[in-house]
Amino acid sequence: MRYVRGLFQSRKANMEQMAEVVADAHYQRLHHMLSESAWDRCAVYEQLVIDANTHFGSLGPCALVIDESGFAKKGEMSAGVARQWNGRLGKTDNSQVGVFAAITCENVAALVDEELYLPEPWTRDEARCRQAGIPEDARAFRTKGEIAFAMIMRARRAGLQFAYSVFDGGYGHLPWLLRDLDDAREVFLAEMHSNQAIYLEDPAAAMPGRCPSRKGRPPTRLVTHASAETVTDWAQRQPTSAWRQLSVRDGEKGEVMAEYLKTRVFVWDGRASQARQLHLLVRRELDGSKLKFCLSNAKANASLRHLAMMQAARHFVERAFEDAKSQCGMADYQVRLWNGWHHHMTLVMIALMFLAKERLANRKTAQLLSCRDVVEMLRHRLPRKIDSDEDLVQSIAERHQRRRSVMDSAYRRQAEILGRSG
Repeated sequence: MRYVRGLFQSRKANMEQMAEVVADAHYQRLHHMLSESAWDRCAVYEQLVIDANTHFGSLGPCALVIDESGFAKKGEMSAGVARQWNGRLGKTDNSQVGVFAAITCENVAALVDEELYLPEPWTRDEARCRQAGIPEDARAFRTKGEIAFAMIMRARRAGLQFAYSVFDGGYGHLPWLLRDLDDAREVFLAEMHSNQAIYLEDPAAAMPGRCPSRKGRPPTRLVTHASAETVTDWAQRQPTSAWRQLSVRDGEKGEVMAEYLKTRVFVWDGRASQARQLHLLVRRELDGSKLKFCLSNAKANASLRHLAMMQAARHFVERAFEDAKSQCGMADYQVRLWNGWHHHMTLVMIALMFLAKERLANRKTAQLLSCRDVVEMLRHRLPRKIDSDEDLVQSIAERHQRRRSVMDSAYRRQAEILGRSG
């Protein structure tokens, strides 16, 4: 596939540069394949699941990690673009945001699912959705939590082999998501916000009885006499002896170590008919500078190390995003339409799965093999478009032709505007 080769070969993985670098690649064909062709990405998803099971499934318990990634964009016409939180930039900015699922095991991760998040104002603007090529069945508003739940369920139905799902506090703070996953018997570890309320005993919520002497409506809200506290308050009360130092993975600067403790707690949001008993896992940097809080419905006898290893899987989706953006051109796309965005991300996932396969296949003989190493070998071995002076002249001529076409189009639009105003 020329586009996937272009993701590896082009320093900036947009179609114009791909057309200049990849042998037998043409800009118009790449553009048609990405934005106009109706090829089914669902079939590619099914193949990614097969590949993930082949390369990761035999290694041991795998985690399915849910996370999002933002892509800064100018203008207002690209599908889903809006002023919204962009974690990559660490601020609210004009961006597109995608929700992704990654499979990870043995310190290697690969993306296996993606979906573009549509902010609510988009779903109320039919004309804007049509212009961006958003299908009618994709225009209903869905929260990121709803997208995440659908991804986990889709992965399970498709036969993806994973033992549990992991996600950060942006999803973990949603009580309904934890309940629905628990009801579906999906094991999860969810990071929490520091103000998450917990109970050390079952709050045994109940509907208060109506006082016979009182008039008015009967009570409709459950109440409890148990006292809640935040996870932060609970952790700060624990003695030094309660913390246990663990190594959870190897890093470039040595073992990654932190202090952990766990306990069983009850979680109740004031709406559910009963509380859920879960594990509370707290992670603390060795210098005490930072705390992370997690809730999990893993088996009641799950060990501290097991929970700590579950939490550590979160690191590898961040690594997968870094590799996808630096080595597979994930953020280099220049398309506005819904199909174009999803097609690009699907092809990026194919590229990243190939890199993961190579790293896993060679992990015993080349333990330090990175995605960058594999991409550099591909750039060295794959045929390039420019191998002679004639190729260079032809490439420049094609680039000038594209620039002239863009300029002519801009002049025509300007003339139309001036003609209407005159």
